[in-house]
Amino acid sequence: MSPRFPDFRLGKVLATSFTGTLSERYGDAVERIPTPDRLADWLAVSGLAVPSCTTAQLERAWQLRESIHAAATAAARHEPLPMPAVEIINDCSIQGRAAAVLTPEGARRWQLGSASAVADALGVIAADAIGIIAGERDGRLALCSSPTCQAAFFDTSQSRTRRWCDMNTCGNRQKKARFTANHRNNVTPA
Repeated sequence: MSPRFPDFRLGKVLATSFTGTLSERYGDAVERIPTPDRLADWLAVSGLAVPSCTTAQLERAWQLRESIHAAATAAARHEPLPMPAVEIINDCSIQGRAAAVLTPEGARRWQLGSASAVADALGVIAADAIGIIAGERDGRLALCSSPTCQAAFFDTSQSRTRRWCDMNTCGNRQKKARFTANHRNNVTPA
């Protein structure tokens, strides 16, 4: 979570964090990047700063996000990947021209082109999704156990048994509901 943007649910995995910009998909959906400026904010806090963003670029970002969600959901369920989603992910990956650069501190940073910065940023996100969905990273794709969320997330816990996309939101809400139900059942009338 970024102190400057606490409503962005940022995880350690870029692609699944990006799909988290639409939360509670199966409940009262919350769009966290409703405007081009908010997309630029999300990209900046994710290390992919762009000078500006257009409405068309925001719409393309939404397409990519939903495609990643659909493909990651299918992969987590061990189902065939939806071809329209695969095509959009691949197209965004191909369109991007970002380069990985090494910082003096020994970290990787993405260098985006000035003319196509948003396409480059989306290309980085698409490439990250490809690596995750293809099983090239250590971890497993899973779906949030919250019935209103069901977000795809990348579980890198040691046991690979994580149940929630975010313990501070979905996990906490489910624990609270379970506690309230148990408390209600254990109260005896006077």
